[in-house]
Amino acid sequence: MSLTPQNQNAQHEQHDRHQGDTPDGASAEARGGRHSGGRRGGKDGSGTDRRRRRRRVLRWSASVLALVILGTAGAGYLYYRHLNDNIRKDDLNLGDEKDRAAKSKANAAGQTPLNILLIGSDARNTEENQELGGAKETFNGPPLADVQMLLHVSADRSNMSVVSMPRDTLVNIPKCTDPDTGEVYPATTRRTMTNESLRRGGPGCTVATWEKLTDIHIDHFMMIDFSGVVSMADAIGGVPVCVDANVYSHTRDGHGSGLRLEEGTHPVKGKQALQWLRTRYGFEDGSDLARAKAQHMYMNSMVRELRASAKLSSPNKLRKLAEAATKAIVVDPGLGSLSKMYDLANELQRVPTDRITMTTMPNEYVGERVQPTADADKLFRLVRDDVALDGKDKKKPAAQPTTKDPAAPDAQIAVQVRNGTRTDTLAPARGRATAVAELLAGKGFTQSVADTSAATAEKTTQVRYPSADLEGDAQRVAKALGIPAAAVVKSTEVSGVTLVVGADWREGTAYRAPKQDDRTPGTAQAMNASDDTQCMHVNPDYTF
Repeated sequence: MSLTPQNQNAQHEQHDRHQGDTPDGASAEARGGRHSGGRRGGKDGSGTDRRRRRRRVLRWSASVLALVILGTAGAGYLYYRHLNDNIRKDDLNLGDEKDRAAKSKANAAGQTPLNILLIGSDARNTEENQELGGAKETFNGPPLADVQMLLHVSADRSNMSVVSMPRDTLVNIPKCTDPDTGEVYPATTRRTMTNESLRRGGPGCTVATWEKLTDIHIDHFMMIDFSGVVSMADAIGGVPVCVDANVYSHTRDGHGSGLRLEEGTHPVKGKQALQWLRTRYGFEDGSDLARAKAQHMYMNSMVRELRASAKLSSPNKLRKLAEAATKAIVVDPGLGSLSKMYDLANELQRVPTDRITMTTMPNEYVGERVQPTADADKLFRLVRDDVALDGKDKKKPAAQPTTKDPAAPDAQIAVQVRNGTRTDTLAPARGRATAVAELLAGKGFTQSVADTSAATAEKTTQVRYPSADLEGDAQRVAKALGIPAAAVVKSTEVSGVTLVVGADWREGTAYRAPKQDDRTPGTAQAMNASDDTQCMHVNPDYTF
């Protein structure tokens, strides 16, 4: 990425005393919800035997886990209840635009993708979190969502993508209501750092913020704090990480995570794993972008380590991990039981390691903060369309529109046509709504009318509908004009079937869908989970 290092001026330093990566003011680069799954075979003559042994180990591990945490009688049942009671829950979406992001459409086989938001909280609400996080003046204050990662699992479970958003990304936070106190947090009137969303009612506001920015429907969230990271990292065991020089994350004025490693590869766990995940001063340019890269390396290495060595084949280790996991995380009600979390783990396990891709939202600096770029919009579109970020997707059969509500006869479908052809550089195409409304009328949609309100700016043409009983009508309108099914979207912003003519259809009577470039932007810094050659570059100012 062609980015310049962040300026470390007084305002930024003051901000970092609460959100930095130091014992006196550390950013909560706490990780949550690591998942693994899939198998990789050997390449030599004994590969088949190794794969068979590994499959036996994995099957045995799953059986042991089922016996340990899903027993239904006696001590097993009591332990199951105990673990269930450990799980803390919070509302999924606190925003007032819950229907903004339409649920993911099923593929041709009827399968749907899964989107989970992973949140790292910097809460200093316990003595342990205070000791790990520092910044004593913030004890028991409202937390920040200093780590945000969207985990996308493809509909066919063949691949997984992770998109990290830097904590200081400027976004518009929607109106949110705290479910516990009833306090209403108005929508922000200016762009605000995305990590502020957590203190506006809870993780459900962070979910709402993501949906507003990306138009990606989020199915679940998992949130973890400092102490949760340490306990999970201890339960998982040592995870190998690499630095290309000796590193000590510490500054004269007290900043730094405290991470101290010699050049090379070393296993980290517990508190040291937390230090790795929080390190900013010491890696590359000292920005959150470098920190996200280190986090991706840790997560990828953890997946490889767990799968290669079958670390969790021991009943005692499984029990320890189950105890740590259920105590460490906060989830939405949809994941609020042990059986639901177990089902999710089985889904994630189906994804092969070499089909897991880590990315960072493409961005550019605005002063000391960052904002999404056009490449970010493209990345979000790939996730919405369930396109694998590793570029290994096979040609998929087009999903056929399905709806329980059949379309009415064309002459009975009321369609409002809006002009959305304005762009940043072009004035709207005059009379476009009227022209397309007449085109529809000529095709038999005699109840088509042009919206005479001011033109809006829409990049692509869409057919929008407000409720399920009009979905079939919207699909019929799209088909008549050659508009792809993916451009038919549910929206609470319309009161009936509405055709929004976008900047991709400024003239002519035949709509031609723009060719989609499904390559992952280079600025997303994609990293494959099977790549074990990654090593963090150490800033020379932080070596010893």
